[in-house]
Amino acid sequence: MTDAQSPSELIDGRIAELADWRGEMLARLRALIRETDPEVVEEWKWRGVPVWEHDGILCTGETYKAVVKLTFAKGAALEDPAGLFNSSLEGNTRRAIDFREGETIQEDAFKALIRAAVALNQTARAKKKK
Repeated sequence: MTDAQSPSELIDGRIAELADWRGEMLARLRALIRETDPEVVEEWKWRGVPVWEHDGILCTGETYKAVVKLTFAKGAALEDPAGLFNSSLEGNTRRAIDFREGETIQEDAFKALIRAAVALNQTARAKKKK
């Protein structure tokens, strides 16, 4: 991977290099994020972390041996009626979802979290402009 690659190309590369269920899971989550928010901006930060932004960070996508972790930057402020958040629950700001091999994604609930994260960022940005 080179600096000349776009963040989206770097994320494509990460998915390809994983070459197992984690790559498939990250690709599916990415597709759901992009489908839910067509205006989402993909970034590549902190030496190799995929980041999705819309008026601020929505979530990051990290891959570990046993999980694909999506961390929502302002997750503690989001309603989660389906109980998707299952990691990083102790903090005051972030919340994460750990996806494990073989798990299915509750797509409607996940999309609702993405929409809520976008709305929260837009509300915060509108307040800053005033």
